Amino acid sequence: MARTSEDLPDDGGWPAPARSPHVTNDREPGAGSPPGDGRARAPYDFATEAVPLVGPGADGTSAEAGADTRAERPAAGVFYMGVDEKVDPADTAAPPDPQTAWMPVAPPVAEPESLAEPEPALEPTPEPVPAAVLAAEPVPGAEPVPAAPATAPRAERPSTFRRRILPRSIIGVSVMILALAVGAGFSGVVLYSYYQYKLNQTNARVNTLITGYKQQFAKAQSDLQAAVAAAQAQIQEQVKSEQQLQGSPATLATLVAQVAPSVFFVHTLDANGGPAVGTAFVISSNSTESLLITSYTTVSAATRTPGPPVYVRQGDSDTQVTLRSWDPQYDLALLVLPKGNLRALTAAPTSPAPLPGQRLYAVSGLGSAGASLDQATIVDVSSGGLALDAGLGEAFQGGPVINQSAQIVAVASRTYAPLGFTSNGIWYSPYVEAACNKILSCPNGTLAGAGG
Repeated sequence: MARTSEDLPDDGGWPAPARSPHVTNDREPGAGSPPGDGRARAPYDFATEAVPLVGPGADGTSAEAGADTRAERPAAGVFYMGVDEKVDPADTAAPPDPQTAWMPVAPPVAEPESLAEPEPALEPTPEPVPAAVLAAEPVPGAEPVPAAPATAPRAERPSTFRRRILPRSIIGVSVMILALAVGAGFSGVVLYSYYQYKLNQTNARVNTLITGYKQQFAKAQSDLQAAVAAAQAQIQEQVKSEQQLQGSPATLATLVAQVAPSVFFVHTLDANGGPAVGTAFVISSNSTESLLITSYTTVSAATRTPGPPVYVRQGDSDTQVTLRSWDPQYDLALLVLPKGNLRALTAAPTSPAPLPGQRLYAVSGLGSAGASLDQATIVDVSSGGLALDAGLGEAFQGGPVINQSAQIVAVASRTYAPLGFTSNGIWYSPYVEAACNKILSCPNGTLAGAGG
C-alpha cells in the first residue's frame, strides 16, 4: 500500500532508521552524530567495521543496504566531509548529501503485488544553510554567492507620542476630555470678548459719526437759513430800489394824491379850430389868484387876437383862465386862475443834477383820481433839458415831470426841440427853471424852494 505525506513521521519527513547492532546508547549525545541530530551513536571505524550506508558510490550508483564498503574505501589518506563520512580526494563525483549519507536504511516492507502501487519519490527538504557556512566553504565550480547583511530584525518600539501624550486609562481619557472642554470654553470666551470689543468700537465710531453728522447738518442748516435770509434781504433791497424806480401802485397812488390838487386839465382850440388839450400846474398862489404853467403848443392859438378862450378843469367844473405870457423857445406859457389859496408844487433842487437812468413821473390833469402818472426814464441830460423815454400823450404836454418826492424837475413837452428836431418815443423836456427866463420873475433867478 502506498504511503502519503500524512503517514510520514514528524522528524524531517523521513522514516526512522533501523537501529544498527553496532550503535549503542552509552555515549553522549552528539559524539559521532551528524549535525542536527540528537540521537547518540558510536563512532564508526571504517577500518574494521562494515556500516550499511545509503548514498552514491564511487561510480555514481547507490549502494544497497547492508553492503560492505570497506574494500572500496581506503583506510588511510582520507578526510571527513561531514561528521561520519570519509571521502577520497581523488573522487570527482558529486559529494553525498551530508543530511542523508549517514542514515542507515531499513529493509523494505513487502506488499502484495496486487496492492503495491508505485510510491512517489519524496525529495528531502533541505534545511537552510547559514550564510557564514556558505561563505566559509564555497562549492567547487559554483559562482560565489554574496553574503547577506547580518542585520538582526529590529524590534518594534511602542509609539512615544501615544505612550507619553495619550492617556491609557478611563480616568486619563476623562481628564483629557475635560481639559479639552475647558480649553474650548476658554477659547469661546476669548473670541466672544474680542468680538464684543470690536462691536463696541464699531458702535462707538458709528455713534460718533451720527452725532457729528447731526451737528454738521444742524450747522449747515443754520448757515443755509442765514444765507437765505441775507439773500432775501438783498433781494428786497433790490426790489425796493426797482420799485422806487418803476413806481409801485402804492407809490403811484401816493404821488397822485399829492399832486392832484395842484394840476388842471387844459382845453381850448388850435389855429384850425380843432381841440387843443394839455395840463397846467400851480406854481404860485395867493388869496385871490393862482399862477399856472402849461405848454405853449396847447394855447398857441390864444396868443392872437381874437383868439379862442382857454379853460382849465378840475373835477367836473371848468374855469376860464387868462393867458398872461408865453415862451415858444421852451414851449412854456403862463396862465392866471382867478382862484386863490391853491396848493403850489415845489421845484426840485438843481443839485444834485438828474442822472441818466433815473426814474421820473409825468403828470396829467386828466384822471378819475384828479390826475394820472406815466413813468419816465431819463435817457440823456443836457443844459437845455432832459431826454425822457416815456409815452407822452397830448394830455400830458405842459404837465409837471416830478420825482418820487413830488418835486418838479421839468415840464413835459411834445414839441420842444433843443437839437432842432423832434422824435417819437424820446421827448425832450425843458427844466422848470427855464420859466424864470421869460414868463416868470423869480427871486434870486430860480424857482428852487418856491411854491408849497
